[in-house]
Amino acid sequence: MPFIPFELERWQSTWENRVRHNISESGAHPLSIQELLDLAGRDLKDFTRLRMVYSQANGTDELRQAIASLYPGATPDQILVTVGSAEANFIACWSLIRPGDKVAIVSPTYWQTWGLSENFGADVRPIWCEMDRGWEPDLEGIDRAIVPGVKLVVVTNPGNPTGHVLSPQARAEIVARTRAAGAWLLADEVYQGAERNGETTTSFWGSYERLIVVNGLSKAYGLPGLRIGWMVAPKDAIDDFWAHQDYTVIGPSPASDYLAQCALQARPKILERTRGILRANYPVLERWLQGFGGFFEWKPPEGGAICCVRYRSGPATLDLVERVRARQSVLLVPGEHFGLPNGYLRIGFGNERKELEEALKETKIGLEAAIRD
Repeated sequence: MPFIPFELERWQSTWENRVRHNISESGAHPLSIQELLDLAGRDLKDFTRLRMVYSQANGTDELRQAIASLYPGATPDQILVTVGSAEANFIACWSLIRPGDKVAIVSPTYWQTWGLSENFGADVRPIWCEMDRGWEPDLEGIDRAIVPGVKLVVVTNPGNPTGHVLSPQARAEIVARTRAAGAWLLADEVYQGAERNGETTTSFWGSYERLIVVNGLSKAYGLPGLRIGWMVAPKDAIDDFWAHQDYTVIGPSPASDYLAQCALQARPKILERTRGILRANYPVLERWLQGFGGFFEWKPPEGGAICCVRYRSGPATLDLVERVRARQSVLLVPGEHFGLPNGYLRIGFGNERKELEEALKETKIGLEAAIRD
């Protein structure tokens, strides 16, 4: 079976550090180490005294306790610390999926779990969400996709690339159908805490027994370079996931583990910083979109520093983003990288405000030139 490449990650990793303006990202402007330590009230000297030993492979007791405290009723032995939420998703798929299994995925979505499912030989059953429905999944679509025999159900909430927060009705239906099918539910909640209205998205934790919650410090915390994520699940499942992790990266670095403890200690301050960035920046993006006079359609995102937009006419999206990158040195993400048809873009707005304004200015020049051509 041919290997399916992860086009989004290859696109970003190839260009994100080579362009002048990067609005392909979905997180808030990253914190520096000094800023993080200041928010946590820690001394830089303590950090520099760390020994670069092998850290505890599943995450230190202190870090797992801090993570467990975020999930009512969870204990540290129900936590596995991973190298980013991407490793958590990989381990879950690797552990659970066998050739021929059926996997239902709420889509459009971050393509990792879809690509992994197909690469592991699964039959993927999408639960499609559409902009014209406000990116809310159709309840009948949920019922059609999650049927007896489905092994795994995957949902990202808040969503990527849409920034949509599921309604209580959709959440309840996904859980009910997953329970009826006897499937595992993988809830990727990495954008939780990055809501413009300040109301933290309700976790799926506690709603179902065969549940894996994935989260991390990359998006809402503005700390993608730490590469710290985690899984929360029943202890026997965590034991199995840890056994799989022994074959991957062994464990996080002691520096990342220490700084992750600092981040969770300063969590309220960090999330307020993130929400402040989103509240200040979204109006900048909205005015920019409105300035095209109806060329764009979009639903204001509720979570994450991302906005998924649809344009009415012009060149194919893959060609469009390449022209804007090559001519204006601005990196955008095409909707095709999330399973969307031609005509969709994901625009990140978590940059520093001045940089965002300059990036959008250059993007407009590039878009108008591409449309004229």
